[in-house]
Amino acid sequence: MKFTHDVIVIGGGAAGLTAAGGCALFGLDVALIEGHKMGGECLNNGCVPSKALISAAKRAAEAREERRFGVTLAAPQVEWSGVHQHIHDAIAGIEHHDSKETFEEMGCDVFLGTARITGRQIVEVDGRTLSAPRIVIATGSAPLVPPIDGIDGVPYLTNENLFDLPEQPGHLVIIGGGVIGMEMAQSFRRLGSEVTVIEPSEPMGRDDPESVEVVVEVMKAEGVRFVKGSASKVEGAGGAVTVHTDGGETVTGTHLLVAVGRKARVSGFGAEDIGIETGKNGFTTDDRRRTSVKGIYAIGDCREGPRLTHVSGYEGSNVALEIVTGLPTKVDFSALPWCTYTEPEVAQIGLTEAEAREKHGDDKVTVVKEAFSENERAIAEGYTKGHMKMVLKGKKVLGVSIVGKNAGELLLPFTQTISGKSSTFALGSAIISYPTRSEISKAAAFSAWEPTVFGSLPKKYAGFVAKMRRTFA
Repeated sequence: MKFTHDVIVIGGGAAGLTAAGGCALFGLDVALIEGHKMGGECLNNGCVPSKALISAAKRAAEAREERRFGVTLAAPQVEWSGVHQHIHDAIAGIEHHDSKETFEEMGCDVFLGTARITGRQIVEVDGRTLSAPRIVIATGSAPLVPPIDGIDGVPYLTNENLFDLPEQPGHLVIIGGGVIGMEMAQSFRRLGSEVTVIEPSEPMGRDDPESVEVVVEVMKAEGVRFVKGSASKVEGAGGAVTVHTDGGETVTGTHLLVAVGRKARVSGFGAEDIGIETGKNGFTTDDRRRTSVKGIYAIGDCREGPRLTHVSGYEGSNVALEIVTGLPTKVDFSALPWCTYTEPEVAQIGLTEAEAREKHGDDKVTVVKEAFSENERAIAEGYTKGHMKMVLKGKKVLGVSIVGKNAGELLLPFTQTISGKSSTFALGSAIISYPTRSEISKAAAFSAWEPTVFGSLPKKYAGFVAKMRRTFA
């Protein structure tokens, strides 16, 4: 068969762009197909706009604490049109990185249209037939909307339309206390909206509970209301939407945000017609991200597994490397980091304490905890809420949970220690600029070694050396 390309990539989000760009930079003939907007969910209605909103909300929160450190600020005046403009300026400032023109300059043939897989090596797009020995599916995910009674009869928001609101919500009711729900709850509250979060279990359930507790208390103090329960019925109209919970409580707000998770995009482009297997929520793949059909990969949010932008980029680069070199590249999530950008932030890498104890047993796991109230940079800045927890098996780091200002920035060294590319001893003996929050990482690593370094054997040796010096001085 004569192929039009070396590889066809379906989807122009984080995963697809990384795979397509990587292959093109190595000189392969790449077809990149995007059916909506280049940049995908992260750029257009995910990471970028949400972080822009969070930044505006932080500015309002800082001004609302009018007198601090002997400095008095004017109370904030929030203008939603300005916040809205900042969000879309941020998108506009980044979108050229992901544009059609940028990837054409890399060497990709970019097709803006709807893809349909019609064979193991064939894809049709807007009446044109493309063929390649390798196909990469990177179709992403969409907001999951649960089958709540009445949900189809009321106006509701998801992350796909939240950032296009023409007006600020008076009272935003959020179904879901995960990452999106918590970040948006705090942000809209700081901008002046009333906010209620409805969550059946504990907020941010995949994170360390002790870390999440710190954030929840801060958000409650800022005025976010939490209702425990599942949404059982929704009714109303624009400006007055009521949510009934299975606990008997009702909440009425001006706007409703549904933020209960993501659903993989696996249908509508022919994957099912050629027998690509799917699991509970996404294409089934192996550790190399190969699907059940030979020569076809699935990466990013469309396959079963963690849904994070940096995971999509990681898988995109892995698959590009495998396609280019012909050598297998397996995913390794033992040092997978993530961060929720509330204030304080909650950051996690590797196993939480609970996961580590369940996997290895209580007697095999130790936890080192350092508080930001003992960190001198945190004290000088006046932001001492939070802590770092290092979870170890012996001296091996299994995971780290951090809650505090800029917690996500402190994860980097632990990607090295968990993966075995560095050690807690090396981290504990590193020279770190003073004063910085990253000193807490050194303190935690040193604490892990403190019983060994200052144990009975080293003390005996030090005593022997001291005695020899006194004797022969």
